[in-house]
Amino acid sequence: MGLFGRRTPRSARPSVEPQPPAADAPAESGASRLWSDGFGRVGTRSLQILAVVAVIAVFGFVGTRLTLVVIPVLIALVLAAAIYPLVSLLRRRGLPSLLATWIALLALVALLTGIVWLVVRAVVDQWDQLQAQALDGFDSLQTYIQDLPFEISEEQFASVRESAVGLLQSDTFGSGALAGVSQTADFVAGFFIMIVVLFFFLKDGPVMWEFLLRPFEGNQYERGQRVGAATIRTLGGYVRGTAIVAFVDAVGIGIGLAIVGVPLVIPLSVLVFLLAFIPLVGATVAGILAALVTLVAVGPVEALIVVAIVVVVNQLEGDFLQPIVMGRTLRLHPLVILFALTAGTVLVGITGAILAVPIAASIWRAIQVWDGPDLPARFARQKRSETV
Repeated sequence: MGLFGRRTPRSARPSVEPQPPAADAPAESGASRLWSDGFGRVGTRSLQILAVVAVIAVFGFVGTRLTLVVIPVLIALVLAAAIYPLVSLLRRRGLPSLLATWIALLALVALLTGIVWLVVRAVVDQWDQLQAQALDGFDSLQTYIQDLPFEISEEQFASVRESAVGLLQSDTFGSGALAGVSQTADFVAGFFIMIVVLFFFLKDGPVMWEFLLRPFEGNQYERGQRVGAATIRTLGGYVRGTAIVAFVDAVGIGIGLAIVGVPLVIPLSVLVFLLAFIPLVGATVAGILAALVTLVAVGPVEALIVVAIVVVVNQLEGDFLQPIVMGRTLRLHPLVILFALTAGTVLVGITGAILAVPIAASIWRAIQVWDGPDLPARFARQKRSETV
């Protein structure tokens, strides 16, 4: 009768006979029970996980197809986070924003150019020396191999030696290979994209982030501010700390290589510096390469000395220098780092291996400040006393 209708006395109300359930009611009830039990909940969660994985896979596929754009932008973001404190310092000293950006950008480009020039110059100057020492090293290595408990025939060793000689004396392995890599169109285009994006990140980074946060208000806006600030701090701290540690490693190992008399000290030191940005495996790979060059160019005894130098430097760096410089910037379990390295390497090669860990650390830091400055997202909060 509606809101203002007259009530019918309870005794006068007609009795309503219960209606039999519809024919399709049992089917609906059965379907509901099918999805409400344990297996149904597992199936629902599985479908949700598959949907999320599909979305991530689509973004990953698009990213791998657009590496010429995605990789330079990611590199520019990491570098901007690392050198933005310099821009802020120059601005606080009274320099205009545009001038401070240009000074920081030109300083970075000059540093990268100087490193590349030193490496190329050292390789060109010492290449003939390395060829001669490598051939002598192969001859010395042959005498040691003859005393091994297992047999290696003269024909096998001669075949390996001829292959190595042909590789060392080939034009494509020398400066031609370096020139070919540096002159590819993709490398040049990616480098200029990175420089342009880096310039605008340094100049207008906070303005860009505020523009992206325009759709949000209240708590969501504050969350965006926290996530952005935490991500930049983590990226910048990781890159600056790793660069300091890598520089110390490169100097220490480079001095050891020079004392032993290993050729190509500068290129090997730069290689140690670059590989230090790959956690867990970078230092090991650098040590193996330095030992191999020492083995073929100088001798097995000197190679063992180089291995000892690399182990000592890495041990000192891991026990003393890295905890002081890095602090708690990289709060990731080694297994997570290994997974991130593997995924980054599979997707985009060596660049992915370098970028994977700082990106993973930044994502984890964003989760840690998702609901407050010291309040992680709900799924990442500690629910109970976790004692092992």
